[in-house]
Amino acid sequence: MNLDEALEQIAELPDFPEPGVVFRDLTPLFGHPKAFPVVIDALAEAVGEVDQLAAVEARGFVLAAAVAYAKGIGVTLVRKAGKLPTVAGSVDYALEYGTATLELPADAVHPGQRVAIVDDVLATGGTVAATRELLAEAGADVRSVAVVLELSALGGRDKLGDLPLHALRTV
Repeated sequence: MNLDEALEQIAELPDFPEPGVVFRDLTPLFGHPKAFPVVIDALAEAVGEVDQLAAVEARGFVLAAAVAYAKGIGVTLVRKAGKLPTVAGSVDYALEYGTATLELPADAVHPGQRVAIVDDVLATGGTVAATRELLAEAGADVRSVAVVLELSALGGRDKLGDLPLHALRTV
């Protein structure tokens, strides 16, 4: 199975969660025994030479853990507020309706460590930009972002500045 065939496992659900929205569901991709490894290999290549991955809760955890295993490196789990016993830093970021907070575990990354961010979808870019800010505050050298799917109409790429983005598919 090639990458294009693997990405065809992403389901498109019209009018979810509300009329006029086309929701792209990666769940079938995660459950497909031939497609999932193809996507993991593509993400592993996309992140390049790094020392550590950073994953965004929650589906980013699934992808980054598999990519980290494939590359023989570790993964830092960036969590929603209140989920960590020790916190190195936190950042608030804007959502469509309100704000949210992400937290970085204490001692998760070290100054100068080369890190790539892995997530499932880049939409507005707020979550990835907040993750980048957290990692930079901890002294990490954030090298790139790798996602399965970029929703280009939502402008997330613009929030990344000069940070390279590797999207396996852009719609």
